[in-house]
Amino acid sequence: MKPPPVKYARAGDAAEAVALLTEHGTDAKVLAGGQSLIPLMSFRLARPSVLIDINRASGLDEVRTDNGSLLIGAMARQRDVETSAVVADAVPLLPQVLRHVGHVANRNRGTVGGSLAHADPAAELPALVTALGGELLVQGPGGPRSVAAQDYFLGTFTTAMDYDEVLVGVRLPRLPAGTGVAVEELARRHGDFAIVAALAAVHLGPDGTVDTVRLAVSGAASVPVRLHAAEAALTGAAPTAEAVDAAAGTVAAAIDPTDDVHAPAGYRRDMARLLVRRALQAAIQRSEAA
Repeated sequence: MKPPPVKYARAGDAAEAVALLTEHGTDAKVLAGGQSLIPLMSFRLARPSVLIDINRASGLDEVRTDNGSLLIGAMARQRDVETSAVVADAVPLLPQVLRHVGHVANRNRGTVGGSLAHADPAAELPALVTALGGELLVQGPGGPRSVAAQDYFLGTFTTAMDYDEVLVGVRLPRLPAGTGVAVEELARRHGDFAIVAALAAVHLGPDGTVDTVRLAVSGAASVPVRLHAAEAALTGAAPTAEAVDAAAGTVAAAIDPTDDVHAPAGYRRDMARLLVRRALQAAIQRSEAA
């Protein structure tokens, strides 16, 4: 199928995109990489009256470190972020996550901001931002503001952004040197959205105990879920099999999966627990080897 007829406008920067969104109202949609929006339009599941193209908007594709954080512009292409040495050094979990996002052809066009604005609960990038306690940088008529990941994702395809706001970037805390990271994902095929995925980052202190752990799952609720109880169970503990099992044992109570055509809720709950255990084991091994 082909998308329905639509008016087209091009924004030169974030301020112009906000002005266009304000002018055209809730019937307007922002076009970034188009990897989600264009298929939705082709199936008539989305019918915007106006597309506001931000592909040539200035200042939205930077990738840099800033005061102990990694700053990624919303229009940074996923493949560029995946292969960035700056990203690999600051947040090594991010390149691993991106290798699970579609295929290289998708990542060549897809943007970091596009995935975060789309807010699919099975997507990997929202889970990563949630796991690391990142901040979403948003600009609207009232100027820029930042939204914590825990407050940004409100539900399936629903975020805290108003209709006249545009996502301009994301800020992620830098992970300590020697952090082990891992992504464990269950999907029908490589490149598909995850049925369930688990993300882990673990850093061991000088005494060999866990001093930093970040965990989240996708596909297990209407939003990505950070596993605070599992993090608390492992923090300060020796990274033993028993400690990992104890952390994984808290997962079932933290998530709220639903039945769908891909898997029943009970299966998702069991797989989330298993994948968290595997991700923790792999991240610990990599931290020990660092």
